[in-house]
Amino acid sequence: MPTTANIIVNPTPPFDFELSALIFSNGDPQIRRYEKGEFWQVIRVGSKLILTKIASAGTVEEPKLSVRLASDQKISKGDIEEAGKTVRILFNADFDLKPFYEQIKEDDVLAQLARKLRGLRSPTTPTVFEALIETIIEQQISLTIANSMERRLIKSFREVVALGKEVYYAFPTPLDLASTSIRKLRGYGLSQRKAEYIKDVSKKVADGKLSLEKLKCYDDADDIIAELDAIRGIGIWTAEMTMIRGMQRAEAFPADDVGLRRVIAHYYYRDNRISSEEARKIAEKWGKWKGLASFYLIIANAMDINVPSEIPS
Repeated sequence: MPTTANIIVNPTPPFDFELSALIFSNGDPQIRRYEKGEFWQVIRVGSKLILTKIASAGTVEEPKLSVRLASDQKISKGDIEEAGKTVRILFNADFDLKPFYEQIKEDDVLAQLARKLRGLRSPTTPTVFEALIETIIEQQISLTIANSMERRLIKSFREVVALGKEVYYAFPTPLDLASTSIRKLRGYGLSQRKAEYIKDVSKKVADGKLSLEKLKCYDDADDIIAELDAIRGIGIWTAEMTMIRGMQRAEAFPADDVGLRRVIAHYYYRDNRISSEEARKIAEKWGKWKGLASFYLIIANAMDINVPSEIPS
């Protein structure tokens, strides 16, 4: 028998829920999606799977999120508390944007875009493991193909919340993936190497030999990159993308990412092709907010927001 609960989450202002959830507009409705003002995703709370449905009940300057929890298992008070914490992680609710806006105010391009995108946050995966697996899948292929592979992988494990006729899927656990054969992983479209990387890192996490969540506590981003880079199949790009997606590290800047360089070139070099070093030169003015600044540029480009710019000297 499904059980439900309702909670309110108050993010640090400013926060624009619609802008922050927009990247999930094309998501699979059985996994993770934003549609008609509502975002939903299955999260893990202990051994339970809980569907979260999130909508804005406030404004950008006085933000409030209305969260409805539903599960085919009993939801306890402790589950509600833990679910609230995870919702705060999903949308970076405790992140204060004001220092970022102060840092970029001398950058005419980014300052103009930030005013148009005020309150935009970079969403975060519930766990670092999820961000890492997603990023390994995306290595050197298009997002469209990667998303298709990921959907097939998630749905194959049948870890679901069943609410009447509706079924919602959860991301597989490290043990799920560690226990899966290379052949089966390849059946989702993964290359031999990627299948091996995913199985190896999942086994390390499942066996307790690798604590990805511990990396969130590291002060120096270079230490995180070094530890991840030492793992087979995880290079610097994968480490940096994992930091952005799964650790709320606003300073991570994957300058080698072709898509990111293209967006920076669009706004700062009039679409002329640029190198990683030229991208890093532009990013220097963003201080410790390089990753967040990059996200603003990516979203602005996706929304076709343009502002006057000049090629830097």
